[in-house]
Amino acid sequence: MTEKDVVPGNGLDSAPALELDPLIDDPGTRIIVCCGAGGVGKTTTAAALGVRAAERGRRVVVLTIDPARRLAQSMGIDSLDNVPRRVDGIKGSGSGELHAMMLDMKRTFDEIVEAHADGERARAILENPFYQSLSAGFAGTQEYMAMEKLGQLRARDEWDLIVVDTPPSRSALDFLDAPKRLGSFLDGKFIKLLMAPAKMGGRAGMKFLNVGMSMMTGTLGKLLGGQFLKDVQTFVAAMDTMFGGFRTRADATYRLLQAPGTAFLVVATPERDALREAAYFVERLAAEEMPLAGLVLNRVHGSGAARLSAERARAAAENLDEGRIVDQGAGKTAGRGSRETSAEPSDTATAAVPLARPDTPEAAPTAEHDPDVQQLTAGLLRLHAERMQVLAREQRTRDRFTALHPEVAVAEVAALPGDVHDLAGLRAIGDRLTAGRMRSA
Repeated sequence: MTEKDVVPGNGLDSAPALELDPLIDDPGTRIIVCCGAGGVGKTTTAAALGVRAAERGRRVVVLTIDPARRLAQSMGIDSLDNVPRRVDGIKGSGSGELHAMMLDMKRTFDEIVEAHADGERARAILENPFYQSLSAGFAGTQEYMAMEKLGQLRARDEWDLIVVDTPPSRSALDFLDAPKRLGSFLDGKFIKLLMAPAKMGGRAGMKFLNVGMSMMTGTLGKLLGGQFLKDVQTFVAAMDTMFGGFRTRADATYRLLQAPGTAFLVVATPERDALREAAYFVERLAAEEMPLAGLVLNRVHGSGAARLSAERARAAAENLDEGRIVDQGAGKTAGRGSRETSAEPSDTATAAVPLARPDTPEAAPTAEHDPDVQQLTAGLLRLHAERMQVLAREQRTRDRFTALHPEVAVAEVAALPGDVHDLAGLRAIGDRLTAGRMRSA
C-alpha cells in the first residue's frame, strides 16, 4: 500500500461501530471499566462517559486512579479523595448526578483493616512497619485496592453506573492480575511458614519457633535484617484472621467483573505499542470470559483534504520552490485513469496559476506571484504531506488490529489540539465518543 492509496477512515470499515450512547443509557449497564496502556486517555474517556451518562439521566460515580489529578481539575473540584464528591454544573432534564473520587490506596487498605479487625488488633496492624510498607507500595497493591473500592461502591447500590479508570500500570493486565498476585503472596510458602508458630500456639509453638525456625530466621535475619523479619512475623500474626477475607472479596469482585451489567472498554491510541497492548487485553478478556464492549481509539488524526496525497503535495511544493507551474489538474497522472486525474479544486492547497516570467508585460505583482506567498504555500503543502504520512501510518496500525480482531467494535475520537480542562471539554469528548466513525471531509 502506497501513501496515495490511503483514504483515512476506510481502514476500520470492516469492524463494527461501537455505539456508546445505548451502552450508557441501558439501565442494565452498572459498571464500565476503561482499561488500556498508560498515557492513552483512559482518565479523560472515563470522565467524559461519566458526564455524558449523568446528563442523560443516570446517577454516576467515576473512580479514577490518576495521580495527576486532571479529573478533579476538569470537573471543577479542588481535589478528589477516597470519598465520592458531587460534581456541580451537570446539565440535563433528568435526575442525573455525577460524583467523582480518586483512589487513596493506603486509606482503602486502612479501611479494610479497621472494618475487619477489632480495635486493638487493627491498631497493631496499622502501626506495623511492614504493613505500612505493604499498604504504600507493594507490587499490585494499588490494583488490588482499586478492585476492593469497586466492590465497596457496587455493594452500596447508591449509583446507577460506576465508571472505573484503571491504574496507570506498566501493563494494562495488572488490573486483572492483582487479586491473584496478592492472593498468591498471602498463600505463599513464606507467609505460611511465618504463620506456623502462631498457629501451633503454647509451648509447642514456642518450641517450634525456638528450634524449628532458628536456622531459617537466622539466615533471613542476615539477609533481611532481624527487625524487618520480626515486623513481618508480627504483621502475619495480626493479619492471620483477615487473609481469607482478602481472597474472598477479590474473588467476589472478579466474578462481578464477569457478570452481566459490566462492560469493558479498551482504550488505545493508533500507535503500535498501544494497540499491541490493547490486542493482548482483548485476548485476555476473552480468555477470562469478561464482557468486552469495544475499543475506543483516541487521538486519531484526520485531514480536510485527504484526497491530496503526500506525493502530490510534495511535488506541488517542489514546483513552487523551483518557480514551475503548480500541478492542479491531471499533470503527470494524466491518462492513467486514476481518481487523481479528476481531482476537485478543494483537493489541492494552491490554485492553478502559471508563474509568469518577470520580463513579460503580464507579470503584474499579484498575491499569487508573491514569493512570500509561494514560500508559505510550499510550507503548508509540506505540512500536509507530513500529516498524510501520519494518517497512513495510523491506518496501517489500525488495520493490523482489525485483522487480528475483526469482531471488536470500534469508536474513533479525533485528536484535539490541547488538553481537556473543564466540563465543556469533557462534553466535547463525549460528543466525539458517540459520533461514530471519523470520516474525511
